[in-house]
Amino acid sequence: MSFFNLPGSARFVFGAIVLAAGTLAAHAETITMASTTSTEQSGLFAHLLPAFKQAANIDVKVVAVGTGQAIDMAKRGDADVLFVHDTAAEEKFVAEGFAAQRFPVMYNDFVLVGPKADPAGVKGNDIVAALKKIAAANAPFVSRGDKSGTDAAERRLWAQTGVGESGQPVPNEKKGTGYKECGCGMGPALNMAASSGAYVLSDRGTWLSFKNRADLAVLVEGDKRLFNQYGVMVVSPTKFPQLNSAGAQKFVDWVISPAGQSTIAGYKIGGEQLFFPNATK
Repeated sequence: MSFFNLPGSARFVFGAIVLAAGTLAAHAETITMASTTSTEQSGLFAHLLPAFKQAANIDVKVVAVGTGQAIDMAKRGDADVLFVHDTAAEEKFVAEGFAAQRFPVMYNDFVLVGPKADPAGVKGNDIVAALKKIAAANAPFVSRGDKSGTDAAERRLWAQTGVGESGQPVPNEKKGTGYKECGCGMGPALNMAASSGAYVLSDRGTWLSFKNRADLAVLVEGDKRLFNQYGVMVVSPTKFPQLNSAGAQKFVDWVISPAGQSTIAGYKIGGEQLFFPNATK
């Protein structure tokens, strides 16, 4: 008997069952990812996550904050997977039992951006020498100051300048009177630098996708100390059994697989690749 030969009530019930089944099929599984502003604001996730959805039928809800905040979020059990860029903090996260393993995923680099006229004379490939010149000239400098991976990298670089006590964090007053912390993401920090003619340390991915450049240009790049590694971790199901750890593991397995790595490599702006996969390196 065909659907159209069924009695009206039977057709209604059958149709409701088919509709419900279709709705369930259309509803993808969801995981929550705590990640960085750089992966979001660079446009990488808008490129990467649809490919993962197509491969695994899993939606990813991204909470993009500084790396420190992302790690804190994962430590509270508020994220299934963590995708950040502060290797030392990530290794500590694993050592404390919040993840079983950290996987390297990709890298890019940091660049020092500033006004094209370069009043502090920093242009070159030595980031530490550049920061010394900025401090000596009291040049305007916008710092993230938000405990992000970029902020952590900047603080490590300032520590190498010798303008503070050896082995100690450099006090802000030693960085010149132009030094200001915004407590903000990479995009807002670049906007502040653009509007005030200041220097700022940026990840290259966000810089390449940044439209409001005004008079800013890359002034320092190529220093090996500007290397920027990203890692990914499944948040511990032992500590947080309520999490969707199986879905998180599927994401990790995919993003470090040839398919995920190829998708990362394929993300370009103006023909320039933003991130370089290195899960197997």
